[in-house]
Amino acid sequence: MAAVTELIRTEGDGSLSFGNHTLTAKSKKEGFEFGGDQYKVKTYQEITKLEKNGMFVYESVPGTSVEHFMENENGVSFLVEGAEDAQLTLGLEEDTEYNVKVNGQNAGVVRTNLGGKLSVSVELAGFSEVKVEISK
Repeated sequence: MAAVTELIRTEGDGSLSFGNHTLTAKSKKEGFEFGGDQYKVKTYQEITKLEKNGMFVYESVPGTSVEHFMENENGVSFLVEGAEDAQLTLGLEEDTEYNVKVNGQNAGVVRTNLGGKLSVSVELAGFSEVKVEISK
């Protein structure tokens, strides 16, 4: 997996790829249309953030590159790559329990807060990519 050089793109399977954790300067792309929604991405080494229609979707500290990001009513799944371990925060349904899997391994059940944010740490050092699956 490589950084998304165009910052955000659609994939043939109907998913999104976004972020470039290799950039040393902040970059952003606004007004990217996908599925009738408007997306905005901000990314570089320190942080990657995705918004949909002005609402929070994804954030990582430090920055990451994300491929095949798929979102549905039951959760999200994606591949993530970064230079070092990262803290991921996702915008989901508020006050809801989600099962978290990282590379097929159960990472436990996490409840979102009243704002709908779910945080999970992923070990990226030494991996080319890590699969994250979050479902109700």
